[in-house]
Amino acid sequence: MPELAEIIEVVLLQNYNTRLVVLSTTLLGVAAGLIGSFLLLRKRSLMGDALSHATLPGVAIAFAIMVTLGGTGKSLPGLLLGATISGVAGLFTMLLIRNTTRLRDDVAMGFVLSVFFGIGVASLQMVQSLPGASAAGLESFIYGKTASMVQSDFLLIAVVAGIASLVSILFLKEFLLLCFDDAYAAAQGWPTFFLDVLLLGLVTAVTVIGLQAVGLILIIAFLITPATAARFWTQRLLPMMLLSAAIGGVSGWLGASISALTPNLPAGAVIVLVAASLFLLSMLFAPPRGVIPRLFRQYRLRRKVDRQHFLRAAYEILEEEQGQGDVSNTPFPRPALQSKRSWSVRELRSILKIAKREDHLEPAGPGMLRLSESGFGEAARVTRNHRLWETYLIYYADIAPSHVDRDADLVEHILGPELVHELEEFLEKESVTTPVPPSPHPVS
Repeated sequence: MPELAEIIEVVLLQNYNTRLVVLSTTLLGVAAGLIGSFLLLRKRSLMGDALSHATLPGVAIAFAIMVTLGGTGKSLPGLLLGATISGVAGLFTMLLIRNTTRLRDDVAMGFVLSVFFGIGVASLQMVQSLPGASAAGLESFIYGKTASMVQSDFLLIAVVAGIASLVSILFLKEFLLLCFDDAYAAAQGWPTFFLDVLLLGLVTAVTVIGLQAVGLILIIAFLITPATAARFWTQRLLPMMLLSAAIGGVSGWLGASISALTPNLPAGAVIVLVAASLFLLSMLFAPPRGVIPRLFRQYRLRRKVDRQHFLRAAYEILEEEQGQGDVSNTPFPRPALQSKRSWSVRELRSILKIAKREDHLEPAGPGMLRLSESGFGEAARVTRNHRLWETYLIYYADIAPSHVDRDADLVEHILGPELVHELEEFLEKESVTTPVPPSPHPVS
């Protein structure tokens, strides 16, 4: 375990090399989060993966050219330039396949990913045999090697990440239209091909500058994971972009910091694991779309549905005993509930237990049930809302009376006060006075 002094040194960025790595990965995470949001909405999550693999041939070819010209071949700007050219070639190959054939995007991406990566692996093996050349270290572009970063690398990442983030913000409206309806954008005269190329160009730029930090294999996680995690928290684009950028930045900062405290852990892999952990937390606990809040909402809805079914069944039993006129709250036999709903004995016992806990039932004689005062009022309200829907569906949705109870049952549980009021006003305006047909449930 690292000592407290080491943790403070990393957190406060006192070490020069740590400061370069943490700041570089943080800026890269912010840019990747912003650009990745558009990729996710564009349904091109694997585009970054294809482009990252397409950069490998450029690295090998650039190394060979620099060695042929008399250099060492290890100049990072030259290698990144080669990676950029190769990535752009992969990008235009995908666009060419998509726009000139009937093949879909996933086919084009799979083709570019496999073919370009194969060329890159073969090229790396070939440059090993160049006379006077040492290709050792080129494999770091596959897995990333943040420990070798210098100030020029940080400046390059900062400039490219800043430009990419600025362009994505300036073209926010255009990218939004492109992501959600590119056909409509084209019909309105927007240059959709140019916007598509610009977006993919930003992806290529972020991918290239991320090769040194996380490598071409793991950069796809840095592009997609923050955006996917942010998607669980909101359904609006701008908050999603900001949250995605924040998650990407935190992933880069925290992952690089953990890697600095544990030298045996590669920074690229740790960054991706931190991003994946944030994604997992978002998937489980995000209130709008998380798994656990959704299960809780479903549980509450099931309880609400069971409660309303029970109250309506009890009210209909009282109607059958007393007639359709004024209904008073009197005890009714418990077995009568079985004929109203297809509840098992266990389900009915659970529903009655919850009804007593929610003060909808009060003690009655053996084998008898009686609604409380609040339960009887709620039962009357639930039954009335159900029959409002029955009336509307029969006369204005052309639903057969024998099926209307089932159809009304599908929507009545989400009725709010405002919707009930609108429904009442509509029926009153249409002068609907025909009595509602009786419930199709069998009478005990």
